Amino acid sequence: MTDSQSFAQLDFQREQRCGFPEVVFAQGKTASQITLLLKALADEHGVALATRVNTRQARRICAELPEAAYLASCKLLFIDRREPDLRVSGEDVQAALSDDAQALIGDVVVCCAGTSDLPVAEEAAVTARLMGSRVTLLADVGIAGVHRLLAREQELRAARCVVAVAGMEGALPSLVAGLVEVPVIAVPTSVGYGASFGGLAALLAMLNSCACGVSVVNINNGFGAGAIAHRINAGPRRSEAGACRDGAK
Repeated sequence: MTDSQSFAQLDFQREQRCGFPEVVFAQGKTASQITLLLKALADEHGVALATRVNTRQARRICAELPEAAYLASCKLLFIDRREPDLRVSGEDVQAALSDDAQALIGDVVVCCAGTSDLPVAEEAAVTARLMGSRVTLLADVGIAGVHRLLAREQELRAARCVVAVAGMEGALPSLVAGLVEVPVIAVPTSVGYGASFGGLAALLAMLNSCACGVSVVNINNGFGAGAIAHRINAGPRRSEAGACRDGAK
């Protein structure tokens, strides 16, 4: 029994089934537990990701695992030992989203309505990038100044999938979905004044969108949106594509 097996049962086959290793949700866990889980996952897969890591946890984890990188703005902590053509590096989100790696696939665009929504958007963007997607992050393009979004229409239309993050009245995903022909993943945030009810108003607005092709994740769930966006962007795995061809014969 490894040290981590005393409190967790890691799913080392998840990468084979889902395309990326199990991800550690740090909230509610001790720094020691997160450290053991990340080390075990990195040893097995070469990459490990933890979400919702606070600064106190990160300080302790990085002291034990110097190779770990922590992005404080979106509370993501990761280890990446993969080959340079896929590896994520850098001490901030902009560096992490660099598309210099040659093995990246497709194009995912993550956009957010306001700067206050940026941490959730960054969580989505870095998640998709770690999973292997080429990602563009567009910040502060909300509908209150719609010209800002329309100025990036070419980038939106070039994407294979768009993640639209917004609080307040949550209108951004509907507008984006009216401009592009690809799936739009809507992410409501808890940003807003009292009547936003901690993101519930944005969530309901997105669920009631009149635009075609919008799907919605939970409030502040940037990680979930990033994972879905990568799967859409990557398309079927080779084994699945082969099975489909075989079945069509």
